[in-house]
Amino acid sequence: MAKGILIAKAGSRYDDVIEERYHFPRTYFNKAEQMVNDWIIYYEPGRVGAGISGMGRKAYFAMARINSITEDKNTPNHYYAWISDFLEFATPISFRLDGKLLETFLRSNDGSINRGAMQRSVRIIPDNEFDQIVKLGFVEEQSFVSNQVSEPVVEYKRDIIQTVISRPARDVTFKHRVREVYNSTCAITGLHILNGGGRPEVEAAHIKPVGDGHNGPDSVRNGIALSRTVHWLFDRGMISLNNDYEILAASKNATEQTGGLIIPGKLINLPEDMRFAPHTQFLEYHRENIFKG
Repeated sequence: MAKGILIAKAGSRYDDVIEERYHFPRTYFNKAEQMVNDWIIYYEPGRVGAGISGMGRKAYFAMARINSITEDKNTPNHYYAWISDFLEFATPISFRLDGKLLETFLRSNDGSINRGAMQRSVRIIPDNEFDQIVKLGFVEEQSFVSNQVSEPVVEYKRDIIQTVISRPARDVTFKHRVREVYNSTCAITGLHILNGGGRPEVEAAHIKPVGDGHNGPDSVRNGIALSRTVHWLFDRGMISLNNDYEILAASKNATEQTGGLIIPGKLINLPEDMRFAPHTQFLEYHRENIFKG
């Protein structure tokens, strides 16, 4: 087994949903096969795909586990790496720290970037470099997390992976990231309410649920910020969203009981950065498996 780096480009031409599958050509099969049953880090390059405006973040932004690799039956010489335990970093991490590249593999003899190595979409990374990147990915959230879970996630006295993927830490990180991209505002009602201590009332809902065998990922694209009542309705399938982000209601009662806060056909409030908008695959899963419409 070996840990690795996978390049995930916005607007990729590959059949990726990186929270669940990573699509790649035969060129990288031997490297990817070594990563099965081990952990990887996703890196977003500066170059983006067709139809995407702006630039990529040039940063490591998430970690996950590769469970298996299967052949793509529809595209010759291509494969799928099947993903679990996806978790976005609290903070995207640049590939340089204090001017030094975080991956030894990317360094030329003179310390500059090896451009050829940088372009390889699947590459092995030593355990110590993997651990350093993961630790950096959560360091800015240390005080936030440690104040909300029973064990001090910030100390990293045990295995860094086991620390950050524990369920309490995952829940806190997911909640924090979803609230952040939605500006602590309910996507459906537009309510932005803070309690007496300044904490937002809005909650982070999974679109494809995590529990009960659904195995949804802790990804912002599988999340949506909802006020408590709306969250309850969403989790119980009383409301959902179509792929154009319009609100769907399972019955007339769903709107009557919430005083008109739920308006079928209304477009939800989306994140400013559409890279974090709900992914259609997760919306489709919610409609097909949760929604009672």
